[in-house]
Amino acid sequence: MALNANKAVVLMSGGLDSTVLGYWAIANGYHIQPLFIDYGQHCAEHELATLKRLLPEESAAPVAIVTMRGVYERAHSCLIHEANLWTDSVTSEDLYLPYRNMLLLSTGVAHAAANGTGTVFAGFINSNHALEIDATFAFLERTRQLAAQIGDVQLELPFRAFDKSRVAQIGNQLGIPIAETFSCQINSNAHCGACPNCVDRLTALRALRHDRSY
Repeated sequence: MALNANKAVVLMSGGLDSTVLGYWAIANGYHIQPLFIDYGQHCAEHELATLKRLLPEESAAPVAIVTMRGVYERAHSCLIHEANLWTDSVTSEDLYLPYRNMLLLSTGVAHAAANGTGTVFAGFINSNHALEIDATFAFLERTRQLAAQIGDVQLELPFRAFDKSRVAQIGNQLGIPIAETFSCQINSNAHCGACPNCVDRLTALRALRHDRSY
């Protein structure tokens, strides 16, 4: 199957990074296919609703949804089983989900190849809070190279050297309502303000507010 170079699959979850990435890809001339992967995360419904609400209608196909909830149904991670914020003490280790990013990236590349799309964009960033080895810059770069070696789909990770503040700046420049994104790891309906994702997001939004150049 000939791959279409003008289309790109974009892994999107309604979070700040992936939302900015989707708009960024459109601004760079791609017609995007948003891909939402439901791996059993407790906030999947809210993530998907946020994604659909923020997605620009122009230059974007309807959201494609891949469901693989069975992969992690027995995992003990609080990403899968929502914690009770009134009674549970949650640590970063409780949010660990093994091979999650590897699963997302390989699914995105396979989906693109099966649908004749030549490029996959993923919005992984350089986060100091990431515990997973498959969230490091080195791993992401090796994965990108591996995808190019075993098939025709190009895996692109344009934000992998950025922190969330830089991504927020890009989103602001593109006129994206980044404050409406959702990326909490603990609460399925509202930002808890304390999990690693929330801390990074709040730090980025505060930095943006205080930066007079934006």
